[in-house]
Amino acid sequence: MPIRRATPEDIPALISLERRAASAAHWTTEQYEAAFARAPLRQFLVVEEQSGVQGFIVGRAIGEEWEIENIAVAEPIRSRGLGTRLLGEFLDLARGRGARAVFLEVRESNLAARRLYEKWVFIESGRRRRYYRDPEEDAIFYRLDFA
Repeated sequence: MPIRRATPEDIPALISLERRAASAAHWTTEQYEAAFARAPLRQFLVVEEQSGVQGFIVGRAIGEEWEIENIAVAEPIRSRGLGTRLLGEFLDLARGRGARAVFLEVRESNLAARRLYEKWVFIESGRRRRYYRDPEEDAIFYRLDFA
């Protein structure tokens, strides 16, 4: 499945996908529109097949650091390596734009995401107690420094 840069026309597909992914951040249409308006500081990548968008990642540049803000892959095709491919493409993009580090936070219970980040050698760098709601749980911070 090809990976490409997302466009504002993809917003309905992104919303549909993240609404079906319990671990994804849920943004409003207005938040997506604002994020696209801030390009090139924000970058969206999508993976798609004939039936449409099957996954996406969004992140932003904050000086020489980049933050991964959201990532989601459609439930029926998880465990096919698409999250790994999306993350790899995003890291290549960030590195190519001069990033020295990438960071993110994730629910403590989201073990699949945590394994994905650890596979890419992200290091747990902190914790924010009771950060998430519904259900309440800690956020785990991860960081990847480029050598």
